[in-house]
Amino acid sequence: MADPEVTPKPLLVRSAGQDDLPDLLAFEQGIITAERPYDHTLKPDPISYYDIAELIASDDAEVAVIEADGQIIASGFARKKLSRAYVRDTHHAYLGFMYVRPDYRGRGLNKRLMAHFFDWARANGLPEVRLTVYSGNTPAISAYEKAGFSQHLVEMRLNLDD
Repeated sequence: MADPEVTPKPLLVRSAGQDDLPDLLAFEQGIITAERPYDHTLKPDPISYYDIAELIASDDAEVAVIEADGQIIASGFARKKLSRAYVRDTHHAYLGFMYVRPDYRGRGLNKRLMAHFFDWARANGLPEVRLTVYSGNTPAISAYEKAGFSQHLVEMRLNLDD
């Protein structure tokens, strides 16, 4: 029988607040570090991908975290984004900032966050969810495919200075 004093508390998925910024800014740097090998065009540190404080304050975005025993262990956001003029739906939900602390990976946390964002998208009348991922980031691609995503467009680039 499990000792009730050592039984872990259930994971909590919740909206992020401004008080969470120190953890979220550290997570953003974790994402940048993980993605540097896939993109040699990134500027040297320090860089930032997102204005997380603005996303938290926005009515058109949902920043969410997962807590375990009072510590933030995962994060992400969904935001309302204008679709291309030629597609049926004028807006879609765009996911970003998906991060799970290394010691919690492989436990389905991204899937839980995505379910939260899918609910947010539906509640905001956004029938489609999109995201971007580096083509060489096979662990992330695999995780997104397990959640039901499929490749749609392939963005290509040519750097004339390389």
